[in-house]
This record gives sequence, C-alpha cells and structure tokens, in this order.
Amino acid sequence: MDQAVRRRRQALFLLFLLAGIAMSSWVTRTPAIRDALDVSTAQMGLVLFGLSLGSMLGILASGRLVSRSGTRPVIFWATALLILGMATICAGSLMMSISMVTAGLCAFGVGMGASDVAANIDATDVERTSGVTTMPALHGCFSLGTVLGAGAGMGATAADVPVHWHLAAVTALAVAIFFHSPRAVPAGTGRATVDESAKTHGPGSRPAVWRDGKLVLIGGIVLAMALAEGAANDWLPLLMVDGHGMDATLGSLVYAGFAAAMTLGRFAASFFLSRFGRAPVMRVSAVAGALGLLLVIASDNAVVAGVSVLLWGLGASLGFPLALSAAGESGSDEAARVSLVATIGYVAFLVGPPGLGFLGEHIGLRAAMLVVLAFVVLAAFLAPAVEPRRDGAAERIPQR
Repeated sequence: MDQAVRRRRQALFLLFLLAGIAMSSWVTRTPAIRDALDVSTAQMGLVLFGLSLGSMLGILASGRLVSRSGTRPVIFWATALLILGMATICAGSLMMSISMVTAGLCAFGVGMGASDVAANIDATDVERTSGVTTMPALHGCFSLGTVLGAGAGMGATAADVPVHWHLAAVTALAVAIFFHSPRAVPAGTGRATVDESAKTHGPGSRPAVWRDGKLVLIGGIVLAMALAEGAANDWLPLLMVDGHGMDATLGSLVYAGFAAAMTLGRFAASFFLSRFGRAPVMRVSAVAGALGLLLVIASDNAVVAGVSVLLWGLGASLGFPLALSAAGESGSDEAARVSLVATIGYVAFLVGPPGLGFLGEHIGLRAAMLVVLAFVVLAAFLAPAVEPRRDGAAERIPQR
C-alpha cells in the first residue's frame, strides 16, 4: 500500500473516530442539557427531533451530492457543518436557548449523516484500489470513539464540568481533525459519469439501483443488522433493568460491554475475512447475534443475559460495514448504491427503536426484541448476497 492510500485510510479512521466521540459526548450530557434548558421530557423529545431530522436530510442528500461533486467536498463541508452544530449546541447550552440547541442538533445531524455516507463511499473505493479490507475497521473507529466519548462524558459529569466547557473541548478536537483529515481524500471519488447519472437518476423514473435484486438483498441485511445495533443503543440498559431486574449501574455496564464487543468485532474482522471470505463471516455474525438475542430474551438468569449481550454485540458489529462494502462492489455508480444501502440502515437506526418502544409498552421489552431476533435470523439466510458478483461487474473481495 502506497503512502497516499495509507494517509487516506488514516484520515477516514480519524473522521469516524471523531463522529463517535462527538455523538457519545452529546448523548452522555443529555440529562445536563435538559436541566440547563429546564424542559420536560416531552419538550426534550422535540429538541431531539432536530437531530433525527438533520440526520435524515444529510443521508438522503449525500448520495446525489457525491455523484455530482465527489466525496472530498461533501466530507469537507459536512464535517464543517458538524463542527458548527457542535459549537451551536455548546453556545445554546451556555445561553439556555432551546431554539439554539435544536438548530445546533439539526446542523450536527446533517453534517453527521452526509459525512458518514460520503466517507463510506470513499472507503469502498479504498478497498477496491488497495485490496485491503477497510470498512469494518472504519466502523470500529466509530465504536471506539463512542466508548472514548462516553468515558470522557461520564468523567466530566462526575467532576461537575459544565456542559459548555465539555462540548467546547470536543469542538476544539473536531477542528484539529478537520484541518488534518479531508486534505488526504482525493478529488473525484464517487463522482458519476454522465452515462451513469442518466441511468441511475433518469427523469421520471426511480433510481435504477432499486431494480438490482442483489442490492435489495444487501439492503435487507443492513436493515436487520442496523436494527439489532440500534435496538441495543436505545433500549439495552432499560431492557436489563426492567427485563432482568438489574440496577441502573449494572444496566449501563452491560451496555458498555455491548459497545466493547462491537468494537472488538469490527477491528478483528479483517483477520477472519481474509481467511474465510465475506459471506461465511456474515452468516456466523448473524447467527452469533441471533443466539445472543435469544438468550437475552429467553433466559431469566440476569448473569446469563448480561454475558449473552456480548454475543449480541459481536454479531451485530459487522452487518453494516460488510453490507456497505458489498453494495459498493455490486455494480456501476458506487455512490448511488452505497447511499441507498446506508439510507436503509439509517432508517432502521432512527425508526426501528421508537417502534420497539411502542411495542414494548404493550408486550414488554423482552418480548418486543423477538422482532429484532426475526430480522437477524433472516440476515443469516441472506448472507450470500454480500459475495462479489461472479460476472466480473465487481472487484474481488479486498484481502489483507
């Protein structure tokens, strides 16, 4: 691997590490921000809607922007918008302004969603040109960032550090990474040719990528595995407390174990991918996730359930990155394909957990997780879809 590609990979790793730190820094200080704004839980839900709205806008726009301009300008301006959003949230918490925090969250979400999709598109190009597996480690950096950011956030909370000083420090870190990373991303990656643009974004028709059966199956995998990851991110501590009788501290510790298992699975993936191939690894991951979920749902032993969460985390760790790699290799117009699959995944992240909460209100969270289990089992059967095409339309699986 030449020096330019190595710098490019490192830049992408830093950008995903930053995204994880920024997101978990916000999440860990949400209670303090709610208190600073003096809002009710329902009002806080409206504030948080700014993040969901911004994320979807960024995700939906990013594929077309990359097809038009390439990944570099999208990563540059989206990361700048993410930093602006962080700074606005920081100022809003200091000034106790609900509208400012909401606007900051919306800008943060747009920047996060757009930069994430663009960085994933760039990573698929790195995999294809270098022959080195990149996507799992890239998402591993995001998971590592969430662990680091959550640890720093909990430390800041314990030390009574004001929210605005904490978020100001995170913003300063983001600025440092911003001035270093985007310069290593080459221009033109992901930009569609005129012919590709006409095929995938022709007037009066749905994007042609929707008609690709293989890509639809890959989308099914990412839907299932993103739902498994999102369900844990939103409901796991409460599931352990309400469903298994743990106290809040132990529930948080179990979630930390889930995040650690996700990180480990993503960083260890290259070893297994180079030896067994993408589809077997995807199938084993889905089976492990399903087994972990089944034990969490069925076991009445809190210790067994807590340990099973590690299987859940390991199993859920590779669905999103492997599906994005497969989508990028599935045919022409890489940007449209990766954007489509990423959008499906983020819809699962944003819509699935609230739906589980509604279901859990009526039948309990443990029973509601049966829906997630069913999707993960389905992903195990769809695993062959992540293998490259045999007709030469895609490159080989990147190997280390």
